[in-house]
Amino acid sequence: MASIFSSLFSLFSGNGQPAKAAREAEPVPYNDCLIFPAPIAEGSQFRLAGRIEKNVNGETLVRTFVRADMFSSIDDAVTFTVRKAEQIIDQNGAALFSDGVKSRTA
Repeated sequence: MASIFSSLFSLFSGNGQPAKAAREAEPVPYNDCLIFPAPIAEGSQFRLAGRIEKNVNGETLVRTFVRADMFSSIDDAVTFTVRKAEQIIDQNGAALFSDGVKSRTA
């Protein structure tokens, strides 16, 4: 009985380690940016996550994002990560990198 509660607790609590990408896919160029899909493995599913990079005045600016969307396939997670990044870029335009901060969450 205790092992059941232990298993349930581990599903909802972190182990103190930062989440790691299940597999980082090849970068995808889009509107002067590079999209790096990096879905996070969570059990048997993959959470939509990635980063957007843009070179501004010789400096690489990075915006990371993690969303609630979960997928059973790593390929689906990569595909939808690229779509979400394109949406973030389209909706924010130049404002996405206008603050000049090297790295932040989008």
